[in-house]
Amino acid sequence: LNFFFFNDTATTEIYTEQIVGSVRCVQETDAEYMGYSKFKQMQKAKKLEKGHFLFTSESVSRGHPDKICDFISDSVLDAHLSQDPFARVACEVSCKNDIIMLFGEVTSTADVNYEKIARQSLKDIGFDHFGKGCDYKDCTILISIKGQSEQIAHGIHVDDVEAIQKKEETALNIGAGDQGLMIGYATDETHEMMPLSSILSHQILQKLTELREQKVIPWLRPDAKSQVTVEYKKWDDVNVQPYRVHTVLVSHQHDEIVSQEEIEKTLTEVVKQVIPAKFLDDNTKYFMNPSKCFTIGGPYGDAGLTGRKIIVDTYGGWAGHGGGAFSGKDPTKVDRSGAYAARWVAKSLVNSKLCKRCTVQISYGIGIAEPLSININSHNSVRKGLTDEELVDIVNENFDLRPGAIIRDLNLRKPIYKKLSVFGHFGRNDPEFLWEVPKKLHLNEHILSLIHISEPTRLLSISYAVFCLKKKKQ
Repeated sequence: LNFFFFNDTATTEIYTEQIVGSVRCVQETDAEYMGYSKFKQMQKAKKLEKGHFLFTSESVSRGHPDKICDFISDSVLDAHLSQDPFARVACEVSCKNDIIMLFGEVTSTADVNYEKIARQSLKDIGFDHFGKGCDYKDCTILISIKGQSEQIAHGIHVDDVEAIQKKEETALNIGAGDQGLMIGYATDETHEMMPLSSILSHQILQKLTELREQKVIPWLRPDAKSQVTVEYKKWDDVNVQPYRVHTVLVSHQHDEIVSQEEIEKTLTEVVKQVIPAKFLDDNTKYFMNPSKCFTIGGPYGDAGLTGRKIIVDTYGGWAGHGGGAFSGKDPTKVDRSGAYAARWVAKSLVNSKLCKRCTVQISYGIGIAEPLSININSHNSVRKGLTDEELVDIVNENFDLRPGAIIRDLNLRKPIYKKLSVFGHFGRNDPEFLWEVPKKLHLNEHILSLIHISEPTRLLSISYAVFCLKKKKQ
């Protein structure tokens, strides 16, 4: 306990409360209680059928330390864009214990109170007492924000300095704010055209957040994580569809007074409400707070930093990632706008039934408006008669992927980013998120001829297969 001696009496009391709660949890723990037998039971589960495989995705709540930082970063961005749509913002946040630090580069005409935004963000999340992991009223806020580098600004403003200064929305030739590669992905396995494992992970925590904020489950605290493993069935190199939910894991911060039995029972009930019954069976595994004690959370549990949950923010591991985070960045940063455009492209291709799923990569160079490269991988699911190279041709004919055009077409100068900071940037149905609205694609005569030529061939193949099957039965 010597480690927990503090000059601050209030801090000492907080840690004493957390220690008492932890001791209670430890006293209740044994090999069985730590979930060891459940783990061994899962190991003994029957072997997967041929052609089946498992894939896991995760999500985290707004009270997770990294998501606290994302939320504050995007709150700062929204505050600037609400007053100055052409603001240049790159705001990072870090947090640990009772210290929140905002740092970065901002060039804007907006009058923004950073400390007020940080405290309000913590309050909105639910951190109103140090026992929960932070207290918006008494934490320390440090700020180190300066203007954007003139050299970077010059690269962004290439060819249209006057247009930007006049704030003309027709300024389409702004150069990319940095070099980099962005990834988009879409699949026909769900209505949202997102991987089921990712969608379910988000939906579980969305529901638990709703129940916590409405005080339906009063013992829940803000910090939480979920993880969903889906068993997929692969018929061939093209058709991959979800078969069942294999495992669900939830770790949710809670008060000291609630029992592990009640936690497991309540969280399992919520999970079963969220996941469609057709994906659940008697063999589905549930691990609810497997550590058996999660009272210390938020910044007191772990340090947090903006941009450390980039896979949670995107496709749950199903697609690659260029490495650039989204939160705290205005849309001239192609890390953000380019990734949104790549998702728009991918979803439009799948929605048009030109492929069943695809990964789109776009690359940019600082100060250069046009993309340096576009690559599309349909994972062998491209429509009969077409190739991935022809999908690239379709994209080039239907999309203007200059950063300025992306900002215009997706209306990215609005303060819409705070709500995106948790539960993923894709697969959302909010009307402001225009990258989730598939574009109706124009197909030229050459592309149409390739598709039409292949259709009779496909029908003949099906007819011949049916004929052979009937003959075999005879």
